[in-house]
Amino acid sequence: MEIRIDSLDNINAAARQFINEVISQTAANVYAFYGKMGSGKTTFIKALCEELGVEDVITSPTFAIVNEYTIPQQTPPLSGEARRGPIFHFDFYRIHRIEEVYDMGYEDYFYAPGALCFIEWPELIEDLLPDDTIRVDITEQGDGSRLLQTR
Repeated sequence: MEIRIDSLDNINAAARQFINEVISQTAANVYAFYGKMGSGKTTFIKALCEELGVEDVITSPTFAIVNEYTIPQQTPPLSGEARRGPIFHFDFYRIHRIEEVYDMGYEDYFYAPGALCFIEWPELIEDLLPDDTIRVDITEQGDGSRLLQTR
């Protein structure tokens, strides 16, 4: 699946499309976002959270490593299974050793019932990602647009 984001003006429409075509069509908990620094990973995840109804201030978890958000009860179901768990937004950029991820209890997040995990810099923890992880490449195009491709 591919989604083109021409500008920030249509990022929320792209997030809605991603929710409808990817998140709503799978039972996967973990979504790993790959891209260079400045490619738009955090901005797209913020748009996803907004479209999922998160009312909290959505910020990058660069220093906290993980931020937790709540999906409001009035948000329509995302798939046949209940997706009423939290959203966990990870940024593993500052991880120096894989033991740090073990110590934070990553399994409690990745396998939490009904949770959604959005991960930035997943290449640093690749061996810990569940088999059904949805991988999303975000690349900046020559015209400044972004291309999202799932694999």
